[in-house]
Amino acid sequence: MSGTPDFFIQVLLDVPIGERFDYRAEPDQVPLLAPGAWVVVPWAQTRRVGLVIAVSGASELAPERVRTVLQVLADAPRLAPDWFDFLAFVAGYYHRPLGEVALPALPKLLRSPPAPRARGSVFARLRRRDLALPVDLASGGGPMAAAAATSGAATSEAATSEAATSGAATAEAPPLAPAAPPALNGAQQAALAEILAGQGFQTFLLHGVTGSGKTEVYLHWLADVLARDERAQVLLMVPEIGLTPQLVGLLRARFATLPIAILHSELPDAERAAHWLAAVEGRARLIVGTRLAVLTPLPHLAAIVVDEEHDPSYKQQEGVRYSARDMAVALAARRAIAVVLGSATPSLESWLAARRGRYRLLTLPDRVHAGALPVLRRVDPRRKVLAHGLTPETRQAIERSLGLGEQALVFMNRRGFAPVLNCDACGWLSACENCAAFRVLHRQASAGPAQRYSLLCHHCGAQEPVPRACPGCGNIDLTPLGRGTQRLEDGLRELFPAARIARLDRDVARHRGAAREVLQAAHRGEVDLLVGTQMLAKGHDFRRLSCVVVVDADSGLYSADFRAPERLFAVLMQVAGRAGRAGGHSEVVVQTRFAHHPLFDALARYDFAAFANAQLAERQAAALPPFVFQALLRVEAVKLETALDFLARARQAGEPVPERVTLFDPVPMPMVRLAGRERAQLLLESASRKALHAFLDAWLPGVAGLKGAVRWQIEVDPIEI
Repeated sequence: MSGTPDFFIQVLLDVPIGERFDYRAEPDQVPLLAPGAWVVVPWAQTRRVGLVIAVSGASELAPERVRTVLQVLADAPRLAPDWFDFLAFVAGYYHRPLGEVALPALPKLLRSPPAPRARGSVFARLRRRDLALPVDLASGGGPMAAAAATSGAATSEAATSEAATSGAATAEAPPLAPAAPPALNGAQQAALAEILAGQGFQTFLLHGVTGSGKTEVYLHWLADVLARDERAQVLLMVPEIGLTPQLVGLLRARFATLPIAILHSELPDAERAAHWLAAVEGRARLIVGTRLAVLTPLPHLAAIVVDEEHDPSYKQQEGVRYSARDMAVALAARRAIAVVLGSATPSLESWLAARRGRYRLLTLPDRVHAGALPVLRRVDPRRKVLAHGLTPETRQAIERSLGLGEQALVFMNRRGFAPVLNCDACGWLSACENCAAFRVLHRQASAGPAQRYSLLCHHCGAQEPVPRACPGCGNIDLTPLGRGTQRLEDGLRELFPAARIARLDRDVARHRGAAREVLQAAHRGEVDLLVGTQMLAKGHDFRRLSCVVVVDADSGLYSADFRAPERLFAVLMQVAGRAGRAGGHSEVVVQTRFAHHPLFDALARYDFAAFANAQLAERQAAALPPFVFQALLRVEAVKLETALDFLARARQAGEPVPERVTLFDPVPMPMVRLAGRERAQLLLESASRKALHAFLDAWLPGVAGLKGAVRWQIEVDPIEI
């Protein structure tokens, strides 16, 4: 071995320090090593899977400091240079090490070192699964499923139902013949023609009211892309896991001869790894996924769709806090392909980009069916006799709908029984010991009488039984304040005893298959009255639904978050759009104390453009995004003083601050305590994206060198401040 020249590789690892790490290769490993190869290497006292980013004949480290590669995973797919180039862009934009972006993008099963005595290759075992992709992988329906009905595609609806109940379908032997696509109306045809006429990279913003057939425009475009190139792959992104199962069923009906891969974090490890491998090796032609799918190396990617592009779920909130929507646009630019962003309520960032001509705006102004959009009524609950939080007008609207044999939906975006438990005698409230928040009163359906209720923090997950008496004064009469979906459901059962009522929120959905059962029952006509959170607002096509009631619609109007009105308008537009999708009269009743607020005026006209333009004018006057660019340095510590001191020293490290950048003073975060840690933040802002990133490049190495018992995180383009 002494006569053999050394061979070194640089490896990416999922660690928060350094960009790449040097390792020495054994002579028998050298033929297997090249950029994009997978290796197992020693790290401290453990082993880690890493990705080779470069090879070299030398290392800058002293020979005794360079450790040796333990194993080359020769059966792993060789990852292409363009994928690393894209991830380098992601890492650079969000100012994180490349390994922290690359390794978490791999399925957990594949980034775990193989056991020393493992028999055979995990990659070989996954390839033998041959895309046996189960459809019923999560609960709920989605916008694509709704398209089957709004387009009049009965064959797609039937196929969706069959796929959702069959459990699995193999790519080699599709169970269905392709369903004929429905004809497009004039607006859909015009939008599709513009997309098809595009050349190379272009971003299209497809803005259409709920039920306008955006999905059919997607599917017709993707069908054309797939037909023109037998290797082409297309990526369809959805914001939430619950929107994938019926979407996959519809795609199986429409593209029955093509294999589909599903990518989201709640798949079983082996299933997710098998899907990912099929996509990476080009065997899957259609890829459906949530935000993590944008980081998948797809060798023949030819088109991207980002459905519900405005949804905050596209922003990763742990680790590297990337925006999957923004990175989808960046990926399309690097691949010189088109990307379509679709929404009934586009984000203000996308709307401004369309106004400025960076995105091409395509509009679908009307529903596919001739039925008009629901009539919106605003009801002020003040000075009204309320029954379980509902005004007489609201109760009458529900009664009318039920009396006609139609369905009604009551929307409240607050789960649990009551937001807080209170002692009237001493003022005690059910505060969370770990967070600056209250523990919510929840009813435990499966518990015995003594444990029927519990207190649960929605932020840290801490749970405890309801105390028998007030911890402050011993009073045994504790009172729930306010109401959540569980308490609202009880009230509706009392008000409408003959109605068949079903609730859908996260508490229901956490039981495997429960949300799907609720939705299927609603579609079969076995539910008269639905109650739930925004899980009911997105994408579902309830054909008999003629009345939507929104309870407590005002929370977004007086929030300190400048984005709150935008989010409120989006969710109200979405939930209102569930009504009247089969034609006929329908109505939306919004209980609000601010009936004349401009937001509700625009909502009553379903005029997103007027709302968005007014919001943009306010944002511009206040110098808020999207007219400025922001980054947020967040710090957490055992004591708040420690976090604030670290931020003060970080601010000093940034001085003198460039003229085009503003560095604000450190402040506690709005929720200062979370899971037992105190939190503070420091905001950076600039009217120039380039100037902001140049400052971050120069400043962050100094921040990293500061001492302190803290954990810190930089977030670029934060969506919450």
